[in-house]
Amino acid sequence: LFRLTVKRLFSTLHSSVDSAEMKKFQLLAHKWWDEEGEYSALHSMNDIRVPFIRDTLLNMSSNYHLGSPLAGIKILDVGCGGGLLSEPLGRLGASVTGIDPLEDNIRTADRHKSFDPVLAKRIQYKSSSLEEIVEESMETFDVIVASEVVEHVADLEMFIKCCSQVLKPEGSLFITTINKTQLSYVLGIVVAEKIMGIVPDGTHEWEKFVPPEELERLLESNGFSVKAVNGMLYNPLSGSWSWTESTSVNYALHAVKSGAHGQSSPAEALPEMEREQPLATAGTAM
Repeated sequence: LFRLTVKRLFSTLHSSVDSAEMKKFQLLAHKWWDEEGEYSALHSMNDIRVPFIRDTLLNMSSNYHLGSPLAGIKILDVGCGGGLLSEPLGRLGASVTGIDPLEDNIRTADRHKSFDPVLAKRIQYKSSSLEEIVEESMETFDVIVASEVVEHVADLEMFIKCCSQVLKPEGSLFITTINKTQLSYVLGIVVAEKIMGIVPDGTHEWEKFVPPEELERLLESNGFSVKAVNGMLYNPLSGSWSWTESTSVNYALHAVKSGAHGQSSPAEALPEMEREQPLATAGTAM
């Protein structure tokens, strides 16, 4: 009991979860599946983030199942919210674990998943922070997705370390987030929150936005190799996302954890870079 108490105390003292951020999302926990509501931009982001994850993984693998291209792949969706990204990944055949520190979010995600018996089998949700599952999940997952999450965490380096610990060697990490530029302040906060109300006022703090260079540096120093960084552009008039060469506002990143001996196996490193290049180019042409 004493050890358990100490462990709990340690996990609350050293947490990547920001309690102020939690309060913001608590108020909207029941709104996740309203496609016209506060999370409409995240719903439409699935149109590009799901194919980005799917195609990148298929490019890295020689065996996939028709109709269930991600079958056999274990994915951890960190900060899963109401399950907006977990569900389409589950539909592609992946076995998905969605974690979120807010119990209300998990309740919403569980309820929505229960309407589809196939998803009910493929997805499990857990109210937990990333560091709370590290011990039981060492090198468990083939893929981690952290979409629109890193700009809300309290300790980014610790978050990335934890990602590395629960990811298998040569596993993939997908991140989408917001750059820290003057343009991202104007579009991401002034326009999106204050003027157009695309996201609720107060959702983001510009100080916590992460430049891709900083994210790459943190990833490389924690045993990851960054494979792709693609700019993303949201059109508030059409409510749709597209790929763009500029990463000055939103961007998506794919990184691979180095192999068991501290480096990616040379056999797959070069072809993988070549394989991924067309995807990035195809994306920017859209």
